[in-house]
Amino acid sequence: MAFKFENLHVWQKAMDLNDKIHLVTKSNFPKDELFVLTSQIKRASDFVVLNIAEGSTGQSNATYKLFLNYSLRSAIEVVSCLFIAKRRSYISEAIFSELYAECELLVKMITALRNTL
Repeated sequence: MAFKFENLHVWQKAMDLNDKIHLVTKSNFPKDELFVLTSQIKRASDFVVLNIAEGSTGQSNATYKLFLNYSLRSAIEVVSCLFIAKRRSYISEAIFSELYAECELLVKMITALRNTL
């Protein structure tokens, strides 16, 4: 693997969540949410992955922590979007619970990585 972030388990998990968010929004969210909630949750999910990668580029630990903090904020944004989607009945309780648990694990992983720096 050419880039450091590709070997990070946390980045790989973030990519997995990102794929699931993409599929859920594509199949469950109504078309009138395309430029609203769908766009918001997909962007937030993308930013989790992107900030983990960008922060790992050999910068200082302080800068890496800053990017991991951005990633954490985006993960929390994904969770909030999931709550909205559930309340609007776009996703079932089962889908919500699965994605919520993945977000919770991802937040713990990002926090643990940040704490090692």
